[in-house]
Amino acid sequence: MISRQELIFRLSSPMLEEDSSPVALDKRRYATTPASVLIPILNASEDPTLPDWHLLFTHRTDQVADHKSQVSFPGGRADPHDNGPEATALREAYEEIGLKPQNVQVIGKLAQLPTITRYLVTPVIGLIPWPYEFILQPKEVSQVFTIPLGWLADPGNHTVRQIGNATPAEGKAAFLREVIFFKAYQGETLWGVSAEITVRLIQKLSG
Repeated sequence: MISRQELIFRLSSPMLEEDSSPVALDKRRYATTPASVLIPILNASEDPTLPDWHLLFTHRTDQVADHKSQVSFPGGRADPHDNGPEATALREAYEEIGLKPQNVQVIGKLAQLPTITRYLVTPVIGLIPWPYEFILQPKEVSQVFTIPLGWLADPGNHTVRQIGNATPAEGKAAFLREVIFFKAYQGETLWGVSAEITVRLIQKLSG
């Protein structure tokens, strides 16, 4: 497994270039609300010389406005007082799961990603200590859990599906999009925007 020094080196390099295709540009044009998520990376190994890197995810409740009951990274929309996307990601992580900003070592960012709910999301990458005593916001997060980075990096554990309507319904236009789905891991299914962010992180790690 990759060392801490190498992990930081690879993920602190300049963020991936934005997709400049007409479709991507059109999506970003309609993504009018800035937001950020934190990608928390932790070492689950008791031996620091043999790191076992995991990503931390949240399971959202059915009481939130968007992406109900889905697996996601901690995060949310930017506040006017936030000093950049890193500040948004750290504030949201503290509000949602009690992760204190001073306990996060921010090491990089990924390219902004537009969502179907018209958010323009900046993924912020941060190393966090483990184990950690999280304090969950019960209206937003039902639990936190981790998935090994090695498992996520296995291409056999995710696929791309087309969802939507291939043919127009009465009063509605045809709508079809490609969405990344991971296999279920200990009962949790990572898919959608969070899955796409995860794949982009893995691509950055692999160079």
